[in-house]
Amino acid sequence: MPRTGQPATRQVGAVQRAIHVLDALADAGTDLGTNEIARRTGINVSSISRLLSTLTGAGLAQYLPSSGRYRLGIRILQLASAARESLDIRALARPYLEELTEITSETSTLSIPGEHEVMTLDFVQSPLSVRSVAHIGRNSVPHATAAGKVFLACGGTVRDETLLAYTGQTIVDPAALDLEIERTGQRGWAWAVGEREEDLNGVAVPVLDEHEQLIAILGVQGPAARFGLEAMRAAVEPLRRRAALLASAF
Repeated sequence: MPRTGQPATRQVGAVQRAIHVLDALADAGTDLGTNEIARRTGINVSSISRLLSTLTGAGLAQYLPSSGRYRLGIRILQLASAARESLDIRALARPYLEELTEITSETSTLSIPGEHEVMTLDFVQSPLSVRSVAHIGRNSVPHATAAGKVFLACGGTVRDETLLAYTGQTIVDPAALDLEIERTGQRGWAWAVGEREEDLNGVAVPVLDEHEQLIAILGVQGPAARFGLEAMRAAVEPLRRRAALLASAF
């Protein structure tokens, strides 16, 4: 049979049934007996017994002699950990960046948090002739950018106590910055209005893992003359939806 470079579409029935068993154990929230697994999956009891024997032998399911029931095995955690380590957040986020730029017609960005700064990891450029230009590897100033404010609201800190003024709109008063970061945390998104560059506005949202830890930041930025307050507010919900989709991979 010739190789096409595409994955095969024909599926193995026994593997599908084993996946159904694992799904049942995962969804139950409690240990299950053979009959209950059969009822939940629609697979006959004798087949369930054979599947459980195989899954238990592989460490994917665990048999509890005291109750005669089953639960997910420790190897599930090992496989999940290995899968998480191999995830490429840039590749995962790329389709969402493309969608955000298509929706807003502005430049969308993916940033990752560091110790005191946020770095642009990827972006999709606006198709318009007048546009914001992003740069991979560029750090976002925490107190003067939308991505930076999200970073601070999620527990990040500035490198030093001096808040430099980049424009007349830059927040340089520590108390005012504290208030801005508090508002950012409460509403779940941040914006910067001409604070890093006079003619540049941006809005950003956090990407959080299951422990509410900051993984990354999605943002949209554009020329202030076009990407004003109303346009930034309109971008928040599309950003939030895609941040949630990206977070679900972790």
